[in-house]
Amino acid sequence: MTDDEIRKEQEVLEKSKKDAQAFGVIYEKYFDKIFNYIFRQTDDEDVAGDLCSQTFVNALHNINRYEFRGIPFSAWLYKIAGNEINKYYRKRKGTKVFSIEELKVRELIERTTDEEWDEELIEQLIHYMNELPTEMIQVLELRFFEDKDFKEIAFILDMTESGAKMRTYRALDQLRKNFNIKLKYHG
Repeated sequence: MTDDEIRKEQEVLEKSKKDAQAFGVIYEKYFDKIFNYIFRQTDDEDVAGDLCSQTFVNALHNINRYEFRGIPFSAWLYKIAGNEINKYYRKRKGTKVFSIEELKVRELIERTTDEEWDEELIEQLIHYMNELPTEMIQVLELRFFEDKDFKEIAFILDMTESGAKMRTYRALDQLRKNFNIKLKYHG
């Protein structure tokens, strides 16, 4: 985000603190991203819709507690969404699901030739990524599929920035070693 975009968003957030109608701009801007983030972790449209709605309700109810601290507002929404997802799984005592899109995996792999994609490799990689510990999947998802920087990832997952970097690079190293492929770094 540019400084001008951040300033404009902060103005909308300040208006939202006094007038809930103003929050509609934020809702429209981030709904799809938050919904898709939740959907990848539930693989259920109805559940994702409910949790997404609850995320925005919680954000609106707590908007007065939000303070800009150098991290985009979207990180605050992702953090609330993550809490809603965790609450959902705690209530149901279920195992988290990560629905990884083939298109996103293709973006992660660096291609060195114009040869056709090896569909079997892509399927194996998706399967292996789903076998990674939740903590590693979360950082990969936020870094590569949600395009978050390490500062935002650290905020969303309640960890240090260096911890977010380390966890990301460890996950990438595991993928690289197991699949002998080049991965793009968004360093």
